[in-house]
Amino acid sequence: MEANGLRGRILWAGRTPAPGPDAAGSAAPAYILIHGIGVSHRYLRRLHHELAAVAPTYSLDLPGFAGTPKPGRQLSVADYGAFIAQALKANGIRSYILVGHSMGAQFAIETALYAPGQAQRLVLMGPVVDARHRSIRRQGLALFLDALLRESASSNWLVFSDYFRCGPRWYFTMLPVMLAYPTESRLAGINVPVLVLRGNHDQVAGADWSLRLSQVVPQGSFVEIARAGHVAQHLRPREVAAAIRSFAGSPDGAAAG
Repeated sequence: MEANGLRGRILWAGRTPAPGPDAAGSAAPAYILIHGIGVSHRYLRRLHHELAAVAPTYSLDLPGFAGTPKPGRQLSVADYGAFIAQALKANGIRSYILVGHSMGAQFAIETALYAPGQAQRLVLMGPVVDARHRSIRRQGLALFLDALLRESASSNWLVFSDYFRCGPRWYFTMLPVMLAYPTESRLAGINVPVLVLRGNHDQVAGADWSLRLSQVVPQGSFVEIARAGHVAQHLRPREVAAAIRSFAGSPDGAAAG
């Protein structure tokens, strides 16, 4: 998929309609899964499989990540939001629920702000950057402890092999952008239901931070997934999918915690 001179990928399977300018689409909003810094759709695959069983579901590989072409300049979070919204529109996907993980939560917020008529709801999984970790050292330590203490071997393999594919140049180009993004104030401009979701052992997105984000918006809710760390969607995909489906099916966006 292409927009604004940038190139990424969109992935789908099964009964999900193939994207394209003339895509028939579905009456129900599609789930759009958005990865975080340095990684790709791969650590979202288990969640994608669960959600695609009940609704059209698309996963993205954003420009600069997962072997996609590197942009010629540092991009802002708003640049990525515009890219996602324009690329989805160009591919016939005009109504959706954005599901972003880690820095992908920032991308989801900016996509919704860019295209408020298309984004029906937001799911922010393990959102960054926690107020406790707003330096490279603190964020790096939180990620290290999460990988060491809370993640599975398979999730660590997916994440760190994707870091290798991304490469240090682009990762460290985007890291200060992620750290500087004002998540709370940008989220305050969202006027659709928002679910903030975290693993209850997440070292990166703490409970106080995540709960506070859910309270920034009028229609916010908060869910914790038991026995999971930062990459809860890989270790507990069924539980995460169930929380997302409950949120998506509720008229006011409420989800059971």
